Amino acid sequence: MALIRVGLVGLGEVAQSIHLPVLADQRDRWVIAGVHDVSPNLVSLITAEYPTAGAYESAEALINSPDIDAVFVLSSDDTHSRFVRSAIAASKHILLEKPACLTVREIDDLLALSKDYGKTIFIGYMRRYAPAYLAAREELPAHGDVTHVRIFDLISEGRHFLKRSQNILYPNDIDPAILSRGAKERDALIREVVGENASADLVRAYRGLTALSSHHISAMRGLIGEPKRVVAAHRTNGGANTSVTFDYGHFACLYDAVVDDLGLFDAMIEVRSNTKRVRIIYDTPYIRSLPTRLEVTEAGPLGPVTKAFGPLYGDAFSNELETFHRHIIEGTKPLTDLADSRRDLALMAEIIERMKESGGN
Repeated sequence: MALIRVGLVGLGEVAQSIHLPVLADQRDRWVIAGVHDVSPNLVSLITAEYPTAGAYESAEALINSPDIDAVFVLSSDDTHSRFVRSAIAASKHILLEKPACLTVREIDDLLALSKDYGKTIFIGYMRRYAPAYLAAREELPAHGDVTHVRIFDLISEGRHFLKRSQNILYPNDIDPAILSRGAKERDALIREVVGENASADLVRAYRGLTALSSHHISAMRGLIGEPKRVVAAHRTNGGANTSVTFDYGHFACLYDAVVDDLGLFDAMIEVRSNTKRVRIIYDTPYIRSLPTRLEVTEAGPLGPVTKAFGPLYGDAFSNELETFHRHIIEGTKPLTDLADSRRDLALMAEIIERMKESGGN
């Protein structure tokens, strides 16, 4: 099997807990060839733990290195567009963590730049590669028979799970000027969508959409197609909680996201017809190989009959990277590409407009 030499830009929480261990596990597919982060302590830690990884002084040096075949862009959201541009110019394969960008404008610029691009650009929406999700696609009722869809995210920050299960380094040696510049750039991009004078809770709501909710918005579209419009959207709890109604014509899809500090995780997608219910149940992605489950309930002569698939221990991130590798080798097009992610961002912008109508800025 062809070995792909990987360079990682950004070595934070997800890189340490997920991408690096999966790459190491899949040693027949990948070589961790290079790393860069704005934290020197993180670079030192990772190069010590992964001896094949060379340290690069800058993201640009890594991206342009002839020793790197594929670039994993795992850095802060405000840097995604810049690093993808550089990776396209260097003719690299690209795995880009979600959200692909923070604005439709950035995505449109990248789509124009990558037209007829000969390498793979893959967006990391791992929920669409979870075993239960893939199995659910074969169990769904016919689209015309769907009567209702419900999606739920009850989430606490990753640190609630990781601090009890892994030794993640959260660095304190990053240059304050870099952090300040990044925060300003991120805020400017967000305000392109929410408005220059938007309230803090609307800004927080959009950050939640691009971070947490982007996973399920992408999964929703991959499972049941494109909604006609966003009927309504509302935010509470200072913008941390979001409720959205999507119009699918003959049925509605209701999405709720709740963020708290209880250290709980409860995520699911439920598709219903008059005679069938298909439910995908996710556990926290911050701990690898926790199972996903699929439940299919149908009407029977004695009452409802539920078939349970799982627990399914196939890791969504492992499936994701296996799929990325296959696209590189076969030259095929990913389902989760830049054009697909553009539809997510367009829906998020529409959600923000509905939130403005429901009250506040």
